[in-house]
Amino acid sequence: MNPYIAEAIGTAILIVFGGGVVANVVLDETKGNGSGWIVITWGWAIGVFMGVFTISQISGGHINPAVTIGLAAAGLFDWAQVPLYVLSQTIGGFLGGVTVWLAYKDHFAATEDEDAKLAIFSTAPEIRNYTSNLMTEIIGTFVLVFGVLYLNSAGFLAGTSGEVLQTITIDGQEVGFGLGALSALPIALVVLGIGLSLGGPTGYAINPARDLGPRIAHATLPFPHKGSSDWAYSWVPIVGPILGALIAAGLYHLL
Repeated sequence: MNPYIAEAIGTAILIVFGGGVVANVVLDETKGNGSGWIVITWGWAIGVFMGVFTISQISGGHINPAVTIGLAAAGLFDWAQVPLYVLSQTIGGFLGGVTVWLAYKDHFAATEDEDAKLAIFSTAPEIRNYTSNLMTEIIGTFVLVFGVLYLNSAGFLAGTSGEVLQTITIDGQEVGFGLGALSALPIALVVLGIGLSLGGPTGYAINPARDLGPRIAHATLPFPHKGSSDWAYSWVPIVGPILGALIAAGLYHLL
C-alpha cells in the first residue's frame, strides 16, 4: 500500500474511535450519554493504538503531523515526505469526521447543543486564553513526541514502524525479537496519560490533523443546530503541537 494512503486510513481510524467516543458521550439519546472524561480518554487511546497498529509497517504509523515533523527534525524521517504525509493525515481526519457523523446522524439531529456537536470534531478550551491554551498544547505534544522519538531509537525493542531493532542468535541463526506493530501500545498509553493529566484545559489536540481535518468536516457537513466551527481558535491546535514537536526534537538531539 502507498504510505500516504496508509496515513490517511490510519488517521481516519483514529478519528472514528476518538470522535466516535465523544459523540457517544455528549450527544443525546446514545447508550453512552454522560459517561464522562475517562471513557473519552480511553476511546482516544484505543483510536491511537488501532490507527498506528494497522498501518505501522506500511508508513510508520505517524497519523499526526506533529509526529511526522518531530521525527524529521530529529533526523529520523525524510523532510521531503513531510508535506504529503501531513496532507494525507488531514484528509484522513476529514474522512474520519464524516464517518462519525454518518454513524451518529440521528443523534446529531436529536441534539440541540451546538458546542457538544463541535466537540466531536475539534477541540476547544475550557478557559479561552490563547497564550495559556498554546502552552498546554505545546507541553502535551512535547510529551507525546519525546516518547515517540525514543521508541524510534535504536536499542529499543521495536520501532513505531514495527521494524526489528534487536536480534539474538539461536542455533547459529539470527532471530529478531521485539513488539513489532504492538509498539503502538506504548504510544497509546502515552496518549491516555496525556488525556488524563493534561487534557483538561484544551481537550488535548496534540495533533493538527486530528483537529483541522474534522473541523473542516464540521464546517461542510449538513446537520441542524450546527453553530460556528470556531476558526478563531483553530490555529492553536496547529501551532502548539508543531512547536511542541520541534522542542522535543531539539531536546532529543541535546540528550
